[in-house]
Amino acid sequence: MTDPTGDRPERRPERLPARRPAGEVAPGAAPSRDVERFTAPRQTRAIGGLTPERAAKIVRQSGDARWVAFLGLVIVALFVIVYYFYQLFGIPFLSPTPLLTAQEEEQQVVAVERGYNLYQANCARCHGVDGEGGIGPVLHDQMKLFQHLNEQYLRNVLEVGGRYVCGNPRSLMPVWAEENGGPLNYIQIEDIIAFIRSDATKEYERRDPELNEPVLDEDGNVITFRGWIDPSFRPDPAATPVPDCHSGGTATQAPPASLDPNAPVLELGTAGVLEYDTHELTVAAGTTFVIHFVNSDEGQMHDVDIRDSGNTTLQDQQPITGPAEANYQYTALEPGTYTFICSVHPIPAMTGTLTVE
Repeated sequence: MTDPTGDRPERRPERLPARRPAGEVAPGAAPSRDVERFTAPRQTRAIGGLTPERAAKIVRQSGDARWVAFLGLVIVALFVIVYYFYQLFGIPFLSPTPLLTAQEEEQQVVAVERGYNLYQANCARCHGVDGEGGIGPVLHDQMKLFQHLNEQYLRNVLEVGGRYVCGNPRSLMPVWAEENGGPLNYIQIEDIIAFIRSDATKEYERRDPELNEPVLDEDGNVITFRGWIDPSFRPDPAATPVPDCHSGGTATQAPPASLDPNAPVLELGTAGVLEYDTHELTVAAGTTFVIHFVNSDEGQMHDVDIRDSGNTTLQDQQPITGPAEANYQYTALEPGTYTFICSVHPIPAMTGTLTVE
């Protein structure tokens, strides 16, 4: 319906919804929880459904839990502090050796035992099973090990080869580092260095290269070996240091004493590359004697040492690089049979028999 003027529709007054009784739910609406909340007892509304006794118990339990947590934190902190000092300084009477030191020593033993196998497989054919030398120079020599064969020098030689370290084009020492085309990785090189510089006062176990199990002898005992470096060794104050690129022989010794003019002189030389010209010498017992040695091998280092039947060096001489010659003087020997040998090339061709009558 429109008003008489036809401009506006007729507006009727709005009707408000009727009031509903308290607690009555509107059709289609979910029951309200406020009803129960606002109709609960005053005591329940005040403490959230807990009795005073229950609330006090919860408070006590909460305080106990905080004390337990605090004590646990204190125990953990004390353990961390004690463990820290145990690693650095050890525990008196219980474990005086610091944990870090013990672990380093154990790792060093493992490196030496691995290095032994690597040395025997790759180095022994030139330098000898016990570093006594052969095609390559002697390694097991206290004078060399004291300073010359230090870790950095060994690492350089193994990583880039002898000819690059010392500039010797005739060096047969190959490159061993994998990064430079060799067969060994950096860990294996470090293991070989650890073996060469191992402690002679300690005993190590031989282990199977593949299984890493100890190698046993016929009686079931573990086969062991000792290191090379004697910690108590100190060079003679008069000895000259081993050259930085010393390629062979044993330690460089002090200058020899003046020759005895009455000492008999034995002649010895080289008959070709890596060969003595004679393998039999004879001298009187109880007499100081001289060997006039002529090294005609160009670029090769030779000497003439005297060893007993047990292969122990009795008199050690300084190697000379050919072509050169030297007068080696020796102290008197007891009657018997001895060996004269080149310590740089201890092969049959450079070995002979010295008879003392």
